[in-house]
Amino acid sequence: MRRCGLCLASAPLHADERGLKRKVKVGVLSRNDKTETEPLWRPRPESVQRSNMTRFAEYVGQKQGRSFDSYDDLYNWSVTNRAQFWEAVWNRSDLIHSQAYNQVLSSDDMPGARWFEGARLNFAENLLRHRDDKTAIIHHRENAAPVRLTYREVYRQVAACAAGLKKLGVTRGDRVAAFIPNIPETVVAMLATASIGALWSSCSPDFGHRGALDRLGQIKPRVLITADGYSYQGKQHDSCDRVARIAQAIPDIAAVIVVPVLGDRLPETKCHTVTWRELLSEDAQTVSFEQMPFDHPVYVMYSSGTTGVPKCIVHGAGGTLLQHYKEHVLHTNLTPGDVILYYTTTGWMMWNWLVSALQVGATVFLYDGSPTWPDAGVLWQALEQEKANVFGTSPRFLTHCQKESLHPAEDFDLSALRTVLSTGSPLTAENYAWVYDAVKSDVQLSSISGGTDIISCFMLGNPNLPVYSEEIQCRGLGMKVEAFNDSGQSVEEEIGDLVCTAPFPSMPTGFWNDPDHSLYRSAYFEQFPGVWRHGDFVRITSRGGVRVYGRSDATLNPGGVRIGTAEIYNPVDSMDEVVDSVAVGQKTDGDVRIVLFVVLSEGLVLSDELIGRIKSRIRELATPRHVPALIKQVAAVPHTINGKKVELAVTRIIHGLKVPNLDSLANPEALDEYRNILKELPTS
Repeated sequence: MRRCGLCLASAPLHADERGLKRKVKVGVLSRNDKTETEPLWRPRPESVQRSNMTRFAEYVGQKQGRSFDSYDDLYNWSVTNRAQFWEAVWNRSDLIHSQAYNQVLSSDDMPGARWFEGARLNFAENLLRHRDDKTAIIHHRENAAPVRLTYREVYRQVAACAAGLKKLGVTRGDRVAAFIPNIPETVVAMLATASIGALWSSCSPDFGHRGALDRLGQIKPRVLITADGYSYQGKQHDSCDRVARIAQAIPDIAAVIVVPVLGDRLPETKCHTVTWRELLSEDAQTVSFEQMPFDHPVYVMYSSGTTGVPKCIVHGAGGTLLQHYKEHVLHTNLTPGDVILYYTTTGWMMWNWLVSALQVGATVFLYDGSPTWPDAGVLWQALEQEKANVFGTSPRFLTHCQKESLHPAEDFDLSALRTVLSTGSPLTAENYAWVYDAVKSDVQLSSISGGTDIISCFMLGNPNLPVYSEEIQCRGLGMKVEAFNDSGQSVEEEIGDLVCTAPFPSMPTGFWNDPDHSLYRSAYFEQFPGVWRHGDFVRITSRGGVRVYGRSDATLNPGGVRIGTAEIYNPVDSMDEVVDSVAVGQKTDGDVRIVLFVVLSEGLVLSDELIGRIKSRIRELATPRHVPALIKQVAAVPHTINGKKVELAVTRIIHGLKVPNLDSLANPEALDEYRNILKELPTS
């Protein structure tokens, strides 16, 4: 939901598919609801009648003294009556709070809107509201037995962890950084951090130390929580050396906490080092939840780093709780009896989204390791074993399974599986067809799209609506999403900029180290003042769905992982052999792959040996995901007159598209070489 995690890569343009508006009860299809494209899936009428979305519509209708004749009707009410809608979500979620709010929404300014002023609450207290013997967390990882924790056990561990963090000096407002895999200890540490009123920020351990420093170093954490390593594709990867370098480079770190995953090795640092067992040795039976304002920061997340070091995006507790509750309960139809698995790492916002399912009382299924090792059936087997109801994945994984000729419907018992979620890039027609043919004919396949920027979704699924190939089912309740043309006019059935024209609670509270909010404003509100511009090209269909056509910036999204080009340039351009470079994403096989073009020092020719060293350097200083699929030598990189690399121009060229506004380029003739290279680039 890379943009973070949720930002979608390019998709091919489609023929115009006009259809009639839904003129029906919420989610119930009328016989007259015919379009040029027949749906791949329709919800059963009995499922619609008992869905959380229907119950919410009935609840709001009773409060408002009206009825809602369709999802469009409910959606339009939610974005027109924003204060009433979000107050209804507050009430339905039964948000735990120690002090009531004075006003739901103080203004409609963006940025500047303030939600639920006066309220005081704690993020962790709401996720830990369930304290019984029901399973809270299931954990699978490579070469290890499954782990299960009850809600009662999670609560007790959080109590001990919070006491241990306080003993180390962590107080409200401090930052706790994590360089750690997707394991139960990560969830416990996050909840303990939030219970104190401190801020949590995490990176997955496959980041190189430079990539981690570019992120965690900015927020000056007091404590670093890590693991001694992790397993991937059957191999063990030691993290201790990188942890030592990170700890040495950030003088604010007073203590390093180490979780044993591979063994008992500890990183050699000058910091006070504590094992996980030692941290939890405090005899604490209860959690003291620090009561904070509604928008008190709970998470620091990071932009892709396209134009430099990643921006630190700060998210508030209350807005995250309400938005995630809405998306889990209403749009995903999650219930306390469900098991939900989203394949993610701790460096992607989908981890934060997944963990919020604890608020609902569902069982959170953490999977750590390769999704295709020892074979492509490993996740499907895990879904069978744990009787998972909701499975989150990516188009790349589905495509891989298809190419491996997997037929999960025949090989695994997926009778419990109700919903498949997908984000990271657009689902192709082939993805949709394969899921309904090879996975399950009666499953809701929901593409979702949003991002790290909002720690949630703009467009996502709906248990009451049909599924159409290559189309996101609907815009999210309370999210006034529109498509703007270049003139800033709202358009339908035309490709335009994805914008949100009204405030919502999960907007960032700001950027770290941005006291005047200038970076925040320039990131989202520069092109259309007072309107959030997200950076996607979309088309809102006449039936209310959304099709995504790619990023309007240069962010790369191979396999659904959001990657900034600056994170590739930093290691590459520092090599003596490389004079200049430009990295772009090429659409191929329903995914996006990174193509790196390099200008070499005079007299050098790109060899296999140099290609290997370039890839090794990127892998070492960034992550394996940053390594280009192809590297090509060019004579020059196109630049703007003020010296900026022009990734978008190269992207358009390698897809056979025209480049507008050549006058803005200092060397437009450089593009001719890329036109010739286009003919040589393999398409798969």
